[in-house]
Amino acid sequence: MEILGIDVGGSGIKGAIVDVETGEMLTERHRISTPESRNPEDMANVVAEIVKHFNYKGKVGCGFPTVIKKGICKSPGNLDPSWLGVNIEKLFEDKTGLDFTVINDADAAGYATMTYGIGQGKKGLVVMITIGTGLGSGAFFDGRLIPNFELGQIPYKKYKKIELWAAGSAMEREGLSYKKWGKRFNKFLKYVDLIIAPDLIILGGGASKDFDEFKDCITIETPVIPAELRNQAGIIGAAAAAMHKAPKI
Repeated sequence: MEILGIDVGGSGIKGAIVDVETGEMLTERHRISTPESRNPEDMANVVAEIVKHFNYKGKVGCGFPTVIKKGICKSPGNLDPSWLGVNIEKLFEDKTGLDFTVINDADAAGYATMTYGIGQGKKGLVVMITIGTGLGSGAFFDGRLIPNFELGQIPYKKYKKIELWAAGSAMEREGLSYKKWGKRFNKFLKYVDLIIAPDLIILGGGASKDFDEFKDCITIETPVIPAELRNQAGIIGAAAAAMHKAPKI
């Protein structure tokens, strides 16, 4: 079964056709930069462009970088504040005429990792952390998704949320070395470890591919490993969510 997966991020919106039986991408990833406005109308137009690029007519799975509850944005995250309260599924469906399943982007990445990747068969509380513009997190207990586990929203010092201090974008914005940034990221992981005591942490997103550059900075006892699917996980997991109809809670 082939489903279009779309991964909406703070810097880019990507899509590809996915074989949801195997978790393999059947096409090259098509990427369009996220509009500077980051508002609903402009971003919905980009999503429609991606659908048009693939000349696609079926169900669509979409990972989105905010808290999603029954298809509705409950927190704008790093996007324009006008996203708050928007029914994202309806917006995208109206723009494309297609059936959308929208879930949190870190949940989508985790869904891919737990279904097709290194998380397969892992028991207990497994947390997927995606390192990018923000710090997304997807939580799974015995393989079952716990939606909207937004650990990057933890308040920290003068920052409104810890992801503004410890995400991959902070490293780029402040010109930090991997060692200096790694110490920040380790601080974030210490909070995660203290608050929810996971059995395993899996890292995804752009910075995870450079895990060897900062792994020595990580000092928590909980095992921390990089994901295999990395930047493709959001697309693959979104497509899988559309197939399985992940709970829109």
